[in-house]
Amino acid sequence: MRHRLRYVAVVLLGAVLLGPVGLAAGSWYGGRGAVPLSLDKAQSAAQELSPGTEPIGSMTGRGYRYGVEMAPDEVGGSQVDLQYGGGADCALSERLRAAAETRGWQEFRDVPGSRCDGWRAERDGMSLTVTHLADGPRLSMEPAAPRGFLAATITGTLLGAAAGAALFRLLARRRPRVPRLVGALVTVALLPGAAMTWLDLATGGLAEPVWPLWQSLAPVLVPALLVLLLVVVIVLAKQSKPAEPAADAESAAQVGSPSAG
Repeated sequence: MRHRLRYVAVVLLGAVLLGPVGLAAGSWYGGRGAVPLSLDKAQSAAQELSPGTEPIGSMTGRGYRYGVEMAPDEVGGSQVDLQYGGGADCALSERLRAAAETRGWQEFRDVPGSRCDGWRAERDGMSLTVTHLADGPRLSMEPAAPRGFLAATITGTLLGAAAGAALFRLLARRRPRVPRLVGALVTVALLPGAAMTWLDLATGGLAEPVWPLWQSLAPVLVPALLVLLLVVVIVLAKQSKPAEPAADAESAAQVGSPSAG
């Protein structure tokens, strides 16, 4: 029973480790083709939500996550920020949400971490996030995920989890020394990225791109995987060496002894 539970735990570990890798790949593939957002379009949407209220500042730029710059036609690749005044007063943030609910914005989700109730919504290929800073509410707009994004992300996650489960199942069924070494090194290499991916999903869901995390970790993961490959090759080479010379020497000694005649 204990052996079976250990076997199931190893398979699940493989799925948990490689599932996020597949999720990142699927989200990258499904997120391509997003329509870049312009300042005029963002200002028009903001005026619709709060007529007559002008922002005190605006900023446009490329999207960054984990220090990685994304392409303009990817989810989160272009972004427009509109900053409004009002200080700690949450009235404008509440009016913005009420107006968005009556003007066709959908997929409302809460965004924690601001002094007033933050929220996120989507409409017409655009994603709107409202948070409240010290100066007042900030409207952050970026391209929404294109059609097929969720399907590609789920498919990538399932394929990655299946590949991880199959790999660790294979390792668990072979001779203990090499598979345990391979499993340990793969776990060490992928665990930081997998843990950060699951944490990212728990806090922000699929609203934020996940794949930049793995690209930012690539300078560390690639050398780690190369070391993994080198160690495996060395261990396999040592195990494949024949252990026959000692046996041959013993046979020769027996043949050359007087009792052999």
